[in-house]
Amino acid sequence: MTGSNNIQFVTHQHIDKIKWDRCIENAGNGLIYGFSSYLDQMAKNWDALVMNDYESVMPLTWNRKYSIHYLYQPFLTAQLGLFGHNNAALLESFLKAIPIKFKYCDIYLNHQNIYPVKEFNLYQRSNYVLDLNKSYDEIYNGYRENIKRNIKKAVPTGCTVQNNFDVEIVIELAARQMKLHTKESAGNLESFRNLYHFLHNRQMAITYGISSPQNEFLATCVFFFSHNRAYYILVGNHPDGKNFGASHALIDAFIKVHAGRDLLLDFEGSDIPNLAFFYSGFGAVEEKYACLKWNRLPFYLKWMKK
Repeated sequence: MTGSNNIQFVTHQHIDKIKWDRCIENAGNGLIYGFSSYLDQMAKNWDALVMNDYESVMPLTWNRKYSIHYLYQPFLTAQLGLFGHNNAALLESFLKAIPIKFKYCDIYLNHQNIYPVKEFNLYQRSNYVLDLNKSYDEIYNGYRENIKRNIKKAVPTGCTVQNNFDVEIVIELAARQMKLHTKESAGNLESFRNLYHFLHNRQMAITYGISSPQNEFLATCVFFFSHNRAYYILVGNHPDGKNFGASHALIDAFIKVHAGRDLLLDFEGSDIPNLAFFYSGFGAVEEKYACLKWNRLPFYLKWMKK
C-alpha cells in the first residue's frame, strides 16, 4: 500500500473492472457479492469508491426515487462494504468519502468491517458459517439431535439427492414461498436467473435438491462458490418437505460431498431466531458483519424512512 490513501468516487462507466475484480479476488475479506459481474446483475445502479490503484474498493449500490439518491442493499447480496486493505481508520475515510448526494443509506458492509467509527451509525447483524475442513463423521457428530432425526426421516421414504438440475425449479419454488412473506419483483428474480447462468458457466454455481419417490422436488437450493466459501444463496422448498426432513437432508447431502475441503459453508444469516437455530444445529457458528444506516432526507420526507 502506498504512503497516501487517495480515495476517489468513480462512476460506473469509468470503473476498470479488470482491476476491480482483481482486488475482490485477492482481498482477504473478498466475497462473491463484490465481483463486478455480480453487481452488474443484482444492483439497479452501482458506482464506487476506489483507493489509489484499486488497492481497496467499496461498491455504492444505489437507486433514485422522487429525484433523491439513496444507497440500498440489492436482492440476494448479503455483504458488501470495504474490500481490500481494511482497518478502522480506512473504513472511516471511505465512509466520509461517500458523496453527500446520497440522502438515505441502509446497506450491509462485511464481516471484516466491524470497527467503531465515529459519526456513523454502524450496527451488527448475524451470519452463520460452518467449516467443512473436517471429516464428514466429525461434522455429523456436531449436529444437534433434532437435525439428525430429521435427516433420518428422508431415508426410509425413498427420497433421493439431485444436483445440477434446471435452476428454474429452484426459482419457481422460491417465488411461491416469497409470495407468502414478501412481494419480490420479477425483475429481481430475472437478474438472479441471469447471474446463475453466468456463474454456472464458470463452474461457480450449482443446484441441489431432495426429490420424492414420485420425482417431486421437496427441497431445493442454489449454491454459489468463491473465496473458499459455498454460499447457500437461494432456497425453494415445497410445503410437504417438512414432513420428510427434506431441507435437513439437502444440507447434509451437500456437507457429505464437500467435507474435508478447505471450504466454509456460508448460510447467509440469520437474525431470524428460527433460522439461526436451524443453521446452528449443523454446528455452524455465528459470524457478525457490519451494517450502515443514515437518514439525511429533507424534513418533509424524513418521516417516510424512520
